[in-house]
Amino acid sequence: MRESLINQAFKKAKKEKRPALLTYTVAGDTNFQKSIDILKSFSNYVDIVEIGFPHSTPIADGGQIQTSSHRALKNGFKMKHIFQIVKKYKKSKNSKPVILMGYYNMIYQYNENNFLKECKISGVDGIIVVDLPWPENKNFAKKCKSKNICFVQLLSPTTSNHRLKKIISDSHEMCYYISMLSTTGGKLKVSPRNIIKNYLKIKKIDNNKNLVIGFGITTSTISDLKRADGLVCGSQICKEITNSFKNRQNPVTNVSKLVYNLKRRII
Repeated sequence: MRESLINQAFKKAKKEKRPALLTYTVAGDTNFQKSIDILKSFSNYVDIVEIGFPHSTPIADGGQIQTSSHRALKNGFKMKHIFQIVKKYKKSKNSKPVILMGYYNMIYQYNENNFLKECKISGVDGIIVVDLPWPENKNFAKKCKSKNICFVQLLSPTTSNHRLKKIISDSHEMCYYISMLSTTGGKLKVSPRNIIKNYLKIKKIDNNKNLVIGFGITTSTISDLKRADGLVCGSQICKEITNSFKNRQNPVTNVSKLVYNLKRRII
């Protein structure tokens, strides 16, 4: 079977002796076309792009991502538009693997099978469902695997060792380690040294699984976490979009510069 684009992205980063850089933006922020333009603008600097569902009542998103979601929803953004964005982005030059990130109620309302069918058609490579933990996610994860879509399991600092082993054993090619007990966008409440210490303990469970760190990753913290397989930056990007509008500047140009600077700090 052909190796997944997600695995290929991690292998490329490891060959270059650096962590993979993953970005997170909200689909439809600030509008349909701008969302695609932003993705294209930083595609040369990233390894994997995460695209979030705009959601009115999130449980893990901090203020910056909520603001991005609000802008998208205000413009009448729907689930069908997410697939359209993915499809257009995937047809662009230098497109990267796409992971959708969101909440289960939107998938449930859309219908699991219909959702995965649209994921496959549009070119989605992976899915993170924030509020569908293991083992409740087992059936949906199997459906994802049958479509060759990676279901990304979430791990946290409070996940027991017994549970970690079970989750990692059931996981596909990538897991996501939440660096701290917080919503996204908060300042690091744990030192980078302790985050890496916890991370390496988890990594030892299965060295073959790609394990990324998310939450609290910014230009000021990213270089201290370079031992990870991958690092996810989201809230700082959403904040840059917000600030660009406040200052009447072009968010496409500003976000591209930000992601370029993130990449420079991990090379």
